[in-house]
Amino acid sequence: MRAVIPAVVFVALCSPAYAQIGDLLKKAQEIGEQQKKKLDDVMISAEEERQIGEEVSAKIRQRFGVVQNAGVHKYVTLVGTMVARQSERPALPWTFIVLDTDGVNAFASPGGIVHITRGALGLIRNEAELAGVLAHEIGHVAHKHTVNAIEKSHAVKMGTSATMADRAPFLDQLTNKAYEMVLENAFDRGDEADADKASVQYTQKAGYASGTLADFLARLDDRNKDQPARNGLFASHPETRERIEKIRRQAGTKTTASVEARYKQHIKYEPIPITSIAAVEDGSAGLTGSTSRKSGDKSKDKKPAEEPKKKGFGLGNLIPTVAPESKSAQVSASGGARGVGPDRAARGGGNATVVKVVVSDAELETFRKGIA
Repeated sequence: MRAVIPAVVFVALCSPAYAQIGDLLKKAQEIGEQQKKKLDDVMISAEEERQIGEEVSAKIRQRFGVVQNAGVHKYVTLVGTMVARQSERPALPWTFIVLDTDGVNAFASPGGIVHITRGALGLIRNEAELAGVLAHEIGHVAHKHTVNAIEKSHAVKMGTSATMADRAPFLDQLTNKAYEMVLENAFDRGDEADADKASVQYTQKAGYASGTLADFLARLDDRNKDQPARNGLFASHPETRERIEKIRRQAGTKTTASVEARYKQHIKYEPIPITSIAAVEDGSAGLTGSTSRKSGDKSKDKKPAEEPKKKGFGLGNLIPTVAPESKSAQVSASGGARGVGPDRAARGGGNATVVKVVVSDAELETFRKGIA
């Protein structure tokens, strides 16, 4: 009896503690469910990813214009589709757009929209290099680098305001963030290394020489060596040279097709010296920069037609990361301070219309047989 009494007292004393622990566990569960709800709200669906990508692409096309050459777009689309089929997301509606600017650059919009400039095509020497550059951009999309980055940044900032009830303004903010990241190539070193690795893997699986991305980067790095600021697609700095060596190690000694003859048959652009690239000038107008002029050209600029407004989230709500060309002193004068070089500030063409291309499986199979 004496042994039982202390046991009863002990249980009685501990009961409040058990209750408190139970309350704490319940509270923790509720907090966990609330946090999960917040994260679910900021998660981007596949449909929203494509919507964001289309809005970002439209803005990029307005900035640089689009080459209105169906043959060039068909060829780039065939190469890009060959590579994209080797990625982790082969079923995306992949779209490949050639931008009308001498600047050497490439941009991957979420949802499968890849842009490459005619300046980059001029610097590229063969089809395998083109495949390597496109594969790097495809890697950013396939691994959702932009989507993951904007989800993480807004999961913290948006909190409970990021709900389905106000999804449109929320998507506006995500689109602005995505546009900023894509236009400024603002991927962290981990994402860039991941995209480099994906490029090696995708090109190798497609039958191309998998180390040619490194060849292109080495040429670009040499071209940019005298630039004081970060310039375009890849900066000229030790990290770039480290990446080149890493790509070559990943590619190994195995060599496959470069397909140089077919590239030269379809792509006639020549590389433009970096000192000859026409940049957006102070006082020029418009969204594309098509009315800009080379240094020393004092001709008057003409103002293009006003951009039509769109409903829903999108272009009307996009906040440019760089002032439009009507305020291009900020592009030219502060470019160096912000890390914008000649390629980023390069003048664009005046036509932003997408050149529609359809590639059949039969055409793709025929094209694949030419990779030798």
